Amino acid sequence: MKHPLQSRRFPSSASRIASLPMLALLSVLIATGCKSKLAVKPVAESWDPNEVTVTNEIAGNLSVGTPEYREVHGMLDVAAHVETDARNIARVGSPVTGRIMRLLVFEGQQVRAGATLAVLHTTDLSDTQFAFVKASSLCNLAEAAVSRAGQLVSADVIGKAEVERRRAELVQASTEAASYRTQLLGLGMSETQIHQLEVSGKLSADYPVIAPKTGTLLKREVTIGQVVQPADPAFTIANLSTVWITANVPEEEAGVLHKGMAVDVLIPALPDLKIHGTLSYVSPIVDPATRTVEVRMDYNNSRGSLKPDQLANMTFTGHKERKLTVPDAAVVRETNKDYIFVAEGQNRYIMREVSLGEDQDDHRVVLGGLRPEERIIIDGAFHLNNQRKQNAIKGGE
Repeated sequence: MKHPLQSRRFPSSASRIASLPMLALLSVLIATGCKSKLAVKPVAESWDPNEVTVTNEIAGNLSVGTPEYREVHGMLDVAAHVETDARNIARVGSPVTGRIMRLLVFEGQQVRAGATLAVLHTTDLSDTQFAFVKASSLCNLAEAAVSRAGQLVSADVIGKAEVERRRAELVQASTEAASYRTQLLGLGMSETQIHQLEVSGKLSADYPVIAPKTGTLLKREVTIGQVVQPADPAFTIANLSTVWITANVPEEEAGVLHKGMAVDVLIPALPDLKIHGTLSYVSPIVDPATRTVEVRMDYNNSRGSLKPDQLANMTFTGHKERKLTVPDAAVVRETNKDYIFVAEGQNRYIMREVSLGEDQDDHRVVLGGLRPEERIIIDGAFHLNNQRKQNAIKGGE
C-alpha cells in the first residue's frame, strides 16, 4: 500500500518557472486597481481675497489709466505743540519773606492788573515802614532846625558853622528818608500809601501780592500758611488771546524754512479747526541735543480755542515739484492703509497696498508701491472694492 503522500503529484520545476510571469502580471494589475481607487482629487487653486474680476454690472462705473506726474507743492509734516506767548506771561512772586495768610484767586480764574492775589504777613515790610517813618521824622526835625538856624544867625545868636552843620544833618535825613521810600515802592506800596504812612505813622505787616497784568491765572504754587521766599514762584499769569504754535524741525529739513513761509496746522483734539498762517520765527541756531531748529507761528486765540501744551501737527508748503500722483477716486482706504487696484490681466485686478502722501488738489502723491507704467483703476475704485468684498463673502462660505 502506497503512502498517501506518495500518491500526490507536485508540479515540476519547469512548470513553476513558467507561471512566474503570470503572477507578476497579476500583481501589477492588482496594484494599478488599488491606485485608481485611492487616487486623491487634485487640489483647487488657492483663492486670493484681494483679487477681483470686473463684471459687466460695474464696468461702466470704472475708468482705467496710469499714475500721472503733476506739479505739486513740497510738503513737510512735523509734530508741534501750543505754547504760551512769552511776551504775554508773568511769573509773580513775593519780594519779601513772609507767611501767606490769605489766597484770593484760583487756577483758571481771570484776573485784572492791580488785583490782589494773596496777602502775606511779613516783618520785612513793617521794619522798612518803621525805618521810613523814623527817617521822615528826623527829616522834618532837621528842616525845622535849619529854619530856626536861619532866624538865630540873623539875630547873631549862632554862627554860620552851626547853620552849615544843621543843613548837613537835613541832607542826611532827607537821603535816608528817600532811600526807605524807594524800598517801600519796591515792596509794592504806592505813593499814596507811602504818604498815608508818613502822615499817620501806622505800620502794617500785611503785604499784598499784586497782579502785574491782566490775564488767566495758569498756576498757583502756594498754599495758606506757607512761608515764601523772594526766589519762590507763587503765581503764573498769562494773556492767552495770542499763543504760539511751536515745532522742532530736523536740521536737514530746516534749510528751506524762512520767516513768512506758509504753514498749515491741525490740532488732533480739534479736528474741525483748520489753521492757516505763516512762520513768525525761525531759530538761528541748531539745538545740539536734538539736532533740530525751532520754528513757530503766532495764532490769534481770542476765542480761547487753543490751550497751552496741546499737541498739534504743522505742515510746511514749499516750492513746486514734479511728483507721481494718483486721483483720490483711485484710492481705497481700509484698516488705516491705502490701496490701489492694479491690473493683473484682462479685466482682472488686484488690490495692492501703497504708500501715499498728503492730498493736494484731489490727488495723492505716490511715495512707494506703484510704478508709472502700471495700469490702475483711476476712478470707481469704491465700486470695484464692493465687488471684491462680495466675492470674499462668497469665497468664505
